[in-house]
Amino acid sequence: MPVTAVVGLHWGDEGKGKVIDLLAQEAEFVIRFNGGANAGHTIVNEWGTFRLHLLPSGIFNPGCRNLIGPGCVVNPDILLHEMDELAQRGLVRGELSVSDRAHLTLPFHVQMDVAEDEARAHGTTRQGIWPTYADKVARIGLRVGDLLDPEFCERQLRILVARRNTLLQAVYGVRPQEFEALRARLQAWAERLVPYVTDGYVVVQEALERDAVVLLEGHLGTMRDLDWGVYPYVTSSTTLAGGACAGAGVPPNRITRIVGVVKAYTTAVGSGPLPTEERGEVGERLRELGAEYGATTGRPRRCGWFDGVAARFAARLNGCTEIALMKLDVLDAFDRIRVCVAYELDGRLLFTVPPTPVLERVRPVYEDLQGWRTSTSGVARYADLPQAARAFVRRIQELCGVPVTLIGTGARREHTIHTPGGIG
Repeated sequence: MPVTAVVGLHWGDEGKGKVIDLLAQEAEFVIRFNGGANAGHTIVNEWGTFRLHLLPSGIFNPGCRNLIGPGCVVNPDILLHEMDELAQRGLVRGELSVSDRAHLTLPFHVQMDVAEDEARAHGTTRQGIWPTYADKVARIGLRVGDLLDPEFCERQLRILVARRNTLLQAVYGVRPQEFEALRARLQAWAERLVPYVTDGYVVVQEALERDAVVLLEGHLGTMRDLDWGVYPYVTSSTTLAGGACAGAGVPPNRITRIVGVVKAYTTAVGSGPLPTEERGEVGERLRELGAEYGATTGRPRRCGWFDGVAARFAARLNGCTEIALMKLDVLDAFDRIRVCVAYELDGRLLFTVPPTPVLERVRPVYEDLQGWRTSTSGVARYADLPQAARAFVRRIQELCGVPVTLIGTGARREHTIHTPGGIG
C-alpha cells in the first residue's frame, strides 16, 4: 500500500488536523515526523473538539499504531498531560509509541525560547522548540531513549545544565535550573514513558514489509520550513514531504501520495511578511468567520486572501499529488473573493516566492472572482456547490497545478467533498 504524507502549503494552520483525521480512519500506522508541542492539530469527532500538540491523530482509532518519530522533539510534561486527558475519557483507542531517537524538550529550553522571543519578537510558540533542535544539532541533546539509561542520562544532563545555566544567566538574566530537580523530573518521566519507548526503525520497517497503510503527519507549513520558508520567521525543522522520510524513517521511494493542504484564504501566526494580509475589515471578518486563533498559543491569526504564488511554490517543492482545500464555507459571506496570482516588485511580476528581504517589498497582484453568497456549510457533494464556488475551486486547482481532491465545508470530517482525480 502507498505511504501518504500530509503537508501544509502556506504558513501553517491550513487545516491539516482535519485532513489527517479523515485519512487516519483507514490508516494502520500514523507517524508524526517533525516539530513538537508547537503543533496544534484540531480534531472534531463524535467525542468533541481536540487540539493535539504531540499525539498523532490516529490515537482515536482502534487498532491504529501511532509513532512520535525521531524527527520530533518531545516535552514529556505536555505529552503525558495529553495522554492522561484522553485516557480519563477512554479515548486512547490506538496504540502509542515514542521513538527512542526523538529529542527531549527540557524546562530550560522553554526558558530560552520565551526569553529570546521577548528580545526579538519573532512570534514563536514559546514551547522550547528551537533550543531543543539547537542542542540536537550541537550534539549535546538528550533523547527519549536516554531515559532508559540513568547513568548516561545523568552524565549528559550535567553537561547540559552547566552550559545552559551559564547562557540563561549571562545572556537572558534568567534564574538557572537546579540539577537535582531536573534529574528527579527525568526519573519521573522515565517511569511513565518506559512502556512507550521503542526503536522506530523496527516498527516502521515491519509496517512497510507488510504493506500497512501508513500516514505521515507533519506540522506547520512550507512557508515555515527551515530551508525554504520565510527565513528567519521559520520553525527549526523541515516541514516538507521530503523531510518526512528522515523524520519518520520511511524511504523516499515508499511515499507515493503527497497531500498538500491549503485554506480557501491565507493565515499566519507570528511575524514576517504575509503578502496578502488584510489588516482592515476583510481580515477581521475572515478571522471571526474562520475562528482563526492559534490552537497552541490562542493568538489571533493574521488573515488575508488566498496566496496562489506561495501555494504553487509549495506544491512543486513538496511534489504534491493532490490538494486538500479547507474552509471553503468561510468565504460564503463575501460578494467578491480575491486570489493572488502574482507578486509585483518595482514594475516586474514575480511568480515564485523570493527571499525574505524581497518578499517584504512585494505587492500582491489579484484576480477578482464572484462570491456566491450562499451557504456551503456541510455540503458533501461537489455538484451541490454554487456555480461561483465551483469556479473558485477550479481556479485554485489551476494555480496550484495539482488536482483538488478534498474540499472542506465545515469542521467535522463528514463536512468534506471528495473529488477523486480533481475538478474536471
